[in-house]
Amino acid sequence: MKVDEQVALRSDHSCELCKAKENLKLFEVPPQDGISADTCIMACAKCLAQIEKKEELDSKHWVCLTESMWSEVPAVQVTAWRMLNRLRGESWAQDNLDMMYLSDEHLAWAKITGDHENDASVDLHKDCNGQQLQSGDSVVLIKSLDVKGSTLNAKLGTVVKNIRIVADNTEQIEGRVEGQLIVILTKYVRKQ
Repeated sequence: MKVDEQVALRSDHSCELCKAKENLKLFEVPPQDGISADTCIMACAKCLAQIEKKEELDSKHWVCLTESMWSEVPAVQVTAWRMLNRLRGESWAQDNLDMMYLSDEHLAWAKITGDHENDASVDLHKDCNGQQLQSGDSVVLIKSLDVKGSTLNAKLGTVVKNIRIVADNTEQIEGRVEGQLIVILTKYVRKQ
């Protein structure tokens, strides 16, 4: 039986964190040496987006950890511990962390990514108005921009379609202006 089938059966075809039944996906809890049912969880789209820091944390959604942190599945325990640490500013999350027990081996696994040292803030690509930008969006330039290393001047009001976000820098996106791929600062664009 494949790992995804094992995890789906174990989870009763629901998210192992919040019990949602829709938009489920197998998530390999990092870091991984090899994939197995003990190192993966079944998670819904909302949980995954927040685990992977693609969406801001919704503390009301994560109250579900009060129940799922008691799972016997190591990957669920590690994920619950990491998320509770990211939410440790909430009194209920801190209370749960104080009650939670992980074996030394699982605690080492939970700490290895350093995610527990982060707070609940998420770095997202946002335009000048604070709207979240994602790859494929269209934006409008709010300022004329000179493109370094080129004679190109991207004019105010230019529409840049099908942008790509720069993964390691939340202040930059990439887009084509007059056929040339350029890097644009997010503070100079408005989502269309």
